[in-house]
Amino acid sequence: MKTPIFTGSGVALVTPFNENGVNFEKLAELIEFHIENGTDAIIICGTTGEASTMPDDEHKEVMRFAVEKAAGRIPVIAGTGSNDTAHAVEFSQYAESIGADGLLVVTPYYNKTTQHGLYLHTKKIAESVNIPIILYNVPSRTGLGYTIDTLKKLDKIPNINAIKEASGNIDFVAQIAAETDLVIYSGNDDMIVPCMSLGGKGVISVIANILPKETHDICALYEAGKTNESRDLFLKYFELIKVLFIEVNPIPIKTAMNLLGYHVGGFRMPLCEMMPENLDRLDKTLKKYGLLNDITD
Repeated sequence: MKTPIFTGSGVALVTPFNENGVNFEKLAELIEFHIENGTDAIIICGTTGEASTMPDDEHKEVMRFAVEKAAGRIPVIAGTGSNDTAHAVEFSQYAESIGADGLLVVTPYYNKTTQHGLYLHTKKIAESVNIPIILYNVPSRTGLGYTIDTLKKLDKIPNINAIKEASGNIDFVAQIAAETDLVIYSGNDDMIVPCMSLGGKGVISVIANILPKETHDICALYEAGKTNESRDLFLKYFELIKVLFIEVNPIPIKTAMNLLGYHVGGFRMPLCEMMPENLDRLDKTLKKYGLLNDITD
């Protein structure tokens, strides 16, 4: 296995917005919150961060701000993927120039390409930088996933370090573990322990936005050989994990954060407010877990 960029819980951080754009004061608070509560890495400008709605200047400024605010206290992994190879190269080189510890690179979407094109796209990005790359496999959102043969070819490129595996296919996770040296991170909160049982080194997590310590502990307990305790903690929060995906991510997690008093603002269209019946279910689940009871504005 290649050397992990981090081990444990990497939060797929939401981007707080206000009427002027990104709420940088709130973003600073969130980064401090995660450092204080044991999160093992910050993933900035990912899917959960609504990066696809950010103009280029704003996207770059958010990455820069996160790196500067973290100030080496916690690894910062920047989302720089695109369906335009040249654009992904530009953003990846920029992220390296500002001191990001690694990159999260999603497969091309919409125009998609072939497996050979996917290999060439990813190889081009990797060869343009010197920092580690985490591949992001989420075919349910992009319409394009890696095959094991493509991953085996990409594994030979030294700085292609890891994969965020969000296909939901545990058999494919096993194949990656058996046939490559890539570090594996679960891309789904509902597969943290199953993924780690196959050698995964943690998770890039949505629920960590509201439960940073607990998500860290699930991973740390497993790494420490306390597999029963890890499993029990994972199962304790399993219902909440599921409810946080009853609508398209990041709608439920950002809604939950606002209900819990984090004040992270709204969404950028085409994302929209939750349907009333789903909002009610989310509210009831947060109360069931005792998370709303202690919140004061």
